[in-house]
Amino acid sequence: MQLDASIAAVVTGGASGLGAATARRLAVHGVKVSLFDLNVEQGERVAGEIGGAFCRVDVTSDDQVDAGFARSRGLIGHERILVNCAGTGNAFRTVSRDRETGEIKHFPLDAFEVIIQINLIGTFRCIAKSAAGMLTLPPLADGERGVIINTASVAAEDGQIGQAAYSASKAGVVGLTLPVARDLMGDGIRVNTILPGIFDTPLLQRAPERVKTALAASVPFPKRLGRPDEYAALAELMITNGYFNGESVRLDGAIRMMPR
Repeated sequence: MQLDASIAAVVTGGASGLGAATARRLAVHGVKVSLFDLNVEQGERVAGEIGGAFCRVDVTSDDQVDAGFARSRGLIGHERILVNCAGTGNAFRTVSRDRETGEIKHFPLDAFEVIIQINLIGTFRCIAKSAAGMLTLPPLADGERGVIINTASVAAEDGQIGQAAYSASKAGVVGLTLPVARDLMGDGIRVNTILPGIFDTPLLQRAPERVKTALAASVPFPKRLGRPDEYAALAELMITNGYFNGESVRLDGAIRMMPR
């Protein structure tokens, strides 16, 4: 797909981090971009900087996702690109023993469920609703109607202690990539997924400097944190290379995560 002013895109989680970097990169090519996010202040600021639109959307809500797509399509036109970056994480051991009391606790099931709802079901919800809209669009010259990029994590393959919910949610995103690409192949919609490693996003920026230094040193090469624009560059390649379909690609400096 050629990126220019005739193309509209929706980026979930677009107010910061990987999503914001991707939105900025698309906008450089003239693409009209809508950001879906819960952070209104930051989302409106980024949208203003790139000449795009902001929609306050909780990806766990059918109504809000529907309203977001309706608002976006009214403001910038119907998206041919969807980039799913909305997500979150938590950390609880499957079972643990309190060192002082000896009490045994398990992973709170409501905390497990919320991660699945946001990262996995939220991603699929946006895929399904965007793809349904893409089917109404006329195909481009190469027969393509749209492109969908999802965000998983290296934790999908080598999750650490306490990441049962996060790893399961991201493994689910990897698992749906090929079947969804096959579901949509007859309608000219491609689907790919990126598995980022340790990236310098706002969440990580709040960590102590010694922690960030240690994380950077754990990357085989280059020995640094990933830059959000490097994620955006891979997303751009997946969008513009028409033969890129049904793939899940690690972007991690060759890191393989240790248990902790």
